[in-house]
Amino acid sequence: MNLSFLTDEAIHQFIEQALREDIGEGDHSTLGAVPKDLISQARLLVKDDGVLAGVALAGKIFQQFDPRLTLDIFFQDGQPVKKGDVAFVVSGPARSILSTERLVLNCMQRMSGIATYTQRLTRLIEGTGAQVMDTRKTTPNFRLLEKWAVAIGGGRNHRFALYDMVMLKDNHHDLAGGISKAVASVKSYLTKTGKTLKIEVEARNLAEVEEALKSNVDVIMLDNMSVEEMKAAVQKINSRCKTEASGGITESTLRAVAQCGVDYISVGALTHSVKSLDLSLKVLR
Repeated sequence: MNLSFLTDEAIHQFIEQALREDIGEGDHSTLGAVPKDLISQARLLVKDDGVLAGVALAGKIFQQFDPRLTLDIFFQDGQPVKKGDVAFVVSGPARSILSTERLVLNCMQRMSGIATYTQRLTRLIEGTGAQVMDTRKTTPNFRLLEKWAVAIGGGRNHRFALYDMVMLKDNHHDLAGGISKAVASVKSYLTKTGKTLKIEVEARNLAEVEEALKSNVDVIMLDNMSVEEMKAAVQKINSRCKTEASGGITESTLRAVAQCGVDYISVGALTHSVKSLDLSLKVLR
């Protein structure tokens, strides 16, 4: 998997901003109630069946907040878990455990929900050669973790943001005067700026597929096409570039779409409407 977006700096900045948002000038509940020098332990309790994600991140959160916190890990990212499992035990200053508890849970619950759903969809298309892929339909300031979770669940990451790939959709075509003009303009722009970015073009019908092929792009997105149209498009493209199916694809139609021969199937629901996995952090007395 390509996780080039997942740098130490990016993770550090996310944690720093999230802790600032949650703790601000201080966790007054904990500072007021818990003795300063008290050492304790807490276990991460799994309350749903699913795929665990965010263990590595939890370790980074604990360490960044207080290097004295340590983890005993029993389940790693990507492993299946069941209700009642203990994913890890965190040990160290009790105040630090309580102050980081909610950030760890918020991240892990959502990441685990995404990983669980991604794995579910991935298994539905096993053997077809297609890959389930995420989109930019993510939560602002949480995209880093959502796309990380998709990868943990066995999915493929699409472009991370607007800057690392060119994707020309219907609005671009309409404003540029058509697919050919849009692609030609982009290629000229990339040459002038010295950038080497892949170009993907959205096609709404077979005529647009043909136009995109003549423009020599890297990926053609087959947008909101019927299964029959997608099969015809894949045959027309004939491996001259990669293909992505997108738009209105559900669990019930996913395998039929995959069997059309497309390389990728983008599913916005992986990140925009997934149910979090229930987890809790309980202090061991």
